[in-house]
Amino acid sequence: MSAALERTLIVMPAFNEEEAVGAVVREVYATLPGVHCLVVDDGSHDDTARRAEAAGATVLRLPINLGVGGAMRAGFKYALAQGFDNVVQVDSDGQHDPAGVTELVAGLEHHDLVLGARFAGVGEYTVRGPRRWAMRTLSGILSRLTGTKLTDTTSGFRASGPRAVALFAQHYPSEYLGDTVESLVIASRSKLTVAQVPVAMRPRAGGVPSHNPYKAAVYLGRAGMALFVALIRPPVLVPKPVAAG
Repeated sequence: MSAALERTLIVMPAFNEEEAVGAVVREVYATLPGVHCLVVDDGSHDDTARRAEAAGATVLRLPINLGVGGAMRAGFKYALAQGFDNVVQVDSDGQHDPAGVTELVAGLEHHDLVLGARFAGVGEYTVRGPRRWAMRTLSGILSRLTGTKLTDTTSGFRASGPRAVALFAQHYPSEYLGDTVESLVIASRSKLTVAQVPVAMRPRAGGVPSHNPYKAAVYLGRAGMALFVALIRPPVLVPKPVAAG
């Protein structure tokens, strides 16, 4: 395993993912031997925590459901406290292929935040209707804000380097879409550099999708609101990462 991966923490937010989380953790370890994996049990009511532990993951249990953003902020805080340089978010439902982690982490050599993009020429993942329109609009706006071409700004498969970990441990948004859209604005306005690499997504291995038809219908409005909120908030300074010691 590369030195960069040794300093990387895989963070998997999980809410009622007992069907898939154990298999995903085992795949992470099989694909990336020696890597550290933290499952943040986001107030689950099922057997998520026990199955993650049985598969070998460290489990951080939240007493209530905070959403992906809240779970990830807890993961960033854990990484900072334990001296990890990098954090890679991997969904606990099996959609993210752990084989893509190596390329995401490699991108951190030159950038602070690297997104795994579903619409960049790899794989057959498609989205239609209001969500697709919103994604295209957001990608255009955020590409201009970040100064780089982004095609999948709502992707949760992403790697954060030391400066991003220090920033997100304190300022990672927990609102719906904030963990993706608003976090990119926060990173850009804090002068962090952002890039993307193409990745392929897979069908869910189990659990309940976070987007149902109702949510898809209101996606465009919520995405616009998340972007508006992000833009009116004042920029924040990037905390200086504390060296492990």
